[in-house]
Amino acid sequence: MNRIKLAIVSFGFLGCSPVVPGTVGTLGGVLVAWLLAPLPYFPVWVALACLALYAITLPLGPWAEAYAGKKDPGIFVVDEVIGYLITVAWIGGPSLFALAVAFFVFRFFDIVKPPPARQLEHVGGGHGILLDDVAAGFWGLIAVMIPARLLLPDLPWTL
Repeated sequence: MNRIKLAIVSFGFLGCSPVVPGTVGTLGGVLVAWLLAPLPYFPVWVALACLALYAITLPLGPWAEAYAGKKDPGIFVVDEVIGYLITVAWIGGPSLFALAVAFFVFRFFDIVKPPPARQLEHVGGGHGILLDDVAAGFWGLIAVMIPARLLLPDLPWTL
């Protein structure tokens, strides 16, 4: 049973990477966004994916912390997947260009953790693991959406 839980929280063992598991885990979000990109109403599908991932992994937060022996363990990368998906949720069917830009923007905000992301890390259990990346995802959403819509609308943001 622990192996199944580990597979879930590490998003198919991406979080078990010996180096930069959060960055490797974010690639799971890129894959999900890429798979959802051709669907109509892309932002709706992304929102549903985020809600499902949050609901499934929330109760596994305390297990992951006990399993790894620390708070917000690196193996738990579904939060990165959710945060990344929030960053790309504003566009319909993101292009490979948009997926790449969103990857670097989200990773920046996930590492820097501007308010309230840093404060949300202190929430207990699964919410504390997940919510800081949700906040980073919204920062990423704003940081990508504004330039894409106002300053660089001619770049290939969508399929």
